[in-house]
Amino acid sequence: MEDNPLYSPPFEITAKTERLIGEVCEFVGRLSSSPDAERHLRLRRASLIRTVHGSLAIEGNTLTERQITAVIEGKRVIAPPREIREVRNAFTAYEKLNQWNSRSETDFLAAHRAVMSGLLDFPGKYRTGNVGVMGAREVVHVAPPADRVPFLTGELFRWLNRSDHHPVVESSVFHYELEFIHPFEDGNGRMGRLWQTLILTEWNPVFSFLPVESIVHSRQQKYYDALADSTTAANCSPFVEFMLAAILEAAKEFDYSTGQVTGQVKKLLECLGNNPVSRREIMDRLDLKGRDNFEKLYLHPALDAGLIEMTHPEKPNSRLQKYRITSAGRRLAAESQ
Repeated sequence: MEDNPLYSPPFEITAKTERLIGEVCEFVGRLSSSPDAERHLRLRRASLIRTVHGSLAIEGNTLTERQITAVIEGKRVIAPPREIREVRNAFTAYEKLNQWNSRSETDFLAAHRAVMSGLLDFPGKYRTGNVGVMGAREVVHVAPPADRVPFLTGELFRWLNRSDHHPVVESSVFHYELEFIHPFEDGNGRMGRLWQTLILTEWNPVFSFLPVESIVHSRQQKYYDALADSTTAANCSPFVEFMLAAILEAAKEFDYSTGQVTGQVKKLLECLGNNPVSRREIMDRLDLKGRDNFEKLYLHPALDAGLIEMTHPEKPNSRLQKYRITSAGRRLAAESQ
């Protein structure tokens, strides 16, 4: 960035970008018009857990979604104290999204304090030393000098405040530029993903329950490749296209109005009867042995989509927990048959 008050990050709105924007708007509009607001509220908690897991896993946090749920519920979890603190901080930060203004640099620093409290000596402060980003074996990016960070970050916020691009593009550009500047000693990746979610949520509240970070985690190497490609090209278009595709995938995961669910979820619905059943009973009916795969591929997607529900939603990990099919699940099962 040059010392120019009208600086704009370099990127292009390609034909692919326009197509992805159109598809994202279509799916987000469909989700926004859904009358099932109660379902959306139920989804938000499950989505928040997936979001926290996805964003932290990218940074090397080893806690599973089940462990993260336990931490959030205040239960004892045997894990490195730093990883537990990362989970608590991230959960707090995402819960505070509606308190922050994405165009405010002051709020941005406050968010970093929330994300990195107890993990850094000076959370919420820009770095004072020079840093490089390591790849598998070598430095893949040398960040701008520390004395340039306040100016560069300020320029980025000034651009965001005057930008008239679509929010899905703005959020992706901001995310990339933040990683390029690398303004903090630690927590830059977490802040890039958090702030992109904030920008998107301000555009449409539906993003408060779309776990974009989980999709990014599932495509982690491509995420790094897109960052590297944009840096090499001195143009963040590759990263913008990657993030638009991830946002679209997150929206598609929650758009069940067309009945497009996975084969695993359909099998789960087909095996449920009229009475609530336990996790073990469902696994036996499906002839499944691995609990983790069952939860990841069958149970959680069905719960997130509102196709099944818990008998004790206030206590997700209760030993008395059972699951029953919802009216939406019955309709989908009937259509599949």
